[in-house]
Amino acid sequence: MAETKPLFIGPRLRRLRRELGITQQAMADDLAISPSYVALLERNQRPLTADMLLRLARTYGLDITQLASEDGEAYARRIVEVLRDPIFADIDLPALEVADLATNFPGVSEALLRLHGAFTREQEALARQRVSGAGGEQGDQIDAARMFLAGQRNHFPDIDSRAEALSAEIAREGGLRLWLGKQGVRVRFLPPEVMLGSLRRFDRHNQQLLLADTLDGASRDYQMAVHVAHTALRSEISRIVRGQEFGDTTTEALVRRALAAYGAAALLMPYGEFARAALARRYDIEALARQFGASFEQVAHRLTTLQRPGEARVPFFFIRVDEAGNVSKRLDGAGFPFAAHGGGCPLWSVHSVFRRPGEIVTQGMELPDGQRFFSIARTVVAGGGHHGAPRVMRAIALACAAEHAGELVYAEGGDQTATPIGVTCRLCNRAECPARALPPIGRDVLPDDYRRSLAPFEFAES
Repeated sequence: MAETKPLFIGPRLRRLRRELGITQQAMADDLAISPSYVALLERNQRPLTADMLLRLARTYGLDITQLASEDGEAYARRIVEVLRDPIFADIDLPALEVADLATNFPGVSEALLRLHGAFTREQEALARQRVSGAGGEQGDQIDAARMFLAGQRNHFPDIDSRAEALSAEIAREGGLRLWLGKQGVRVRFLPPEVMLGSLRRFDRHNQQLLLADTLDGASRDYQMAVHVAHTALRSEISRIVRGQEFGDTTTEALVRRALAAYGAAALLMPYGEFARAALARRYDIEALARQFGASFEQVAHRLTTLQRPGEARVPFFFIRVDEAGNVSKRLDGAGFPFAAHGGGCPLWSVHSVFRRPGEIVTQGMELPDGQRFFSIARTVVAGGGHHGAPRVMRAIALACAAEHAGELVYAEGGDQTATPIGVTCRLCNRAECPARALPPIGRDVLPDDYRRSLAPFEFAES
């Protein structure tokens, strides 16, 4: 009889616990074991028994086959991606050695991945220092808030669960406006000259929620939902914020606002119903917008949040930019290596859709390290509502790993050719790129008075 191989899933167990938003003590209580045993399992110092595997699957509603799959394959895949970095270009790294490292030395594998992650962040920091007019203190606070959301993969299960129950209650009352009325809050729609530039304002003294009467239906519902999130979901939001140390009140306020927006989307598009609809409609954003009475951007935003264990959907990255390339919103549920500073890649279609307003543009993309993504981009318009009101056109994009593209309606019959793009010029080593604005960090530009290539810069190989 063949000997059963011990099952070590420490890193996966740790990721699961973090996705659930629980401590080692809480997981230990759920599984009726000690916190120290959870710690040993997470450090791969104890194998996972068959009994414990079944407990995990039952307690958290997981697929036992996925839970029992080898971490070695995932580590090998991630290490291969890291080893595509140009810094390793001159080292012979046989696939068999990589597989042995991932399978037999998960701790060393994790250390290598963390070290490369730190190296990449340092490269980005250098790029930030070399970009003139960096964001300053306010830019750092916005980045800190974005990093917090990205660290949670833009998924907050406590808010989703509470919002799901509350959404059902609101539906039974006949909608947001009637539900608010039951809570003693009167909703009034007022003209712009009365609102004095506000879209939403709460008159606490008279218990009135005042909304601009120029808002369209989706925006009215959203603004009412934001108010409900700030009130009825206050405890869930506060619990998340209290568990962090943001260092300043501005970052905390930005996170609270982002969590309220998350809660509003969860009220309008409750997790279970929305996740099932996304799967059934193959992530057709326009169809989902009509089904849930939401805008194109609201649905795209919500699609980045579907990471509930057992009901997870395609992980997406979301970005919103203006015509100058300024990023006004960024949500990461897909691990996309976005440009934190210094501009994005002009070869990504999100920067060119302004020439085709309102049209959905799809694109396959390949990064210098070989990672492939599939992107959906379209313009959206904010503002307006009456004659003379200013309008702002922006572009939004959703991107997912190329391996998920086949699950999206947008990939049907499309060109599967991947456009070579970079994260940002300072971190891209494609020497032949004609769209390059700057040479990469650490590469010397080669001056040549007698020759001019198509690319704007030629630089040394090392």
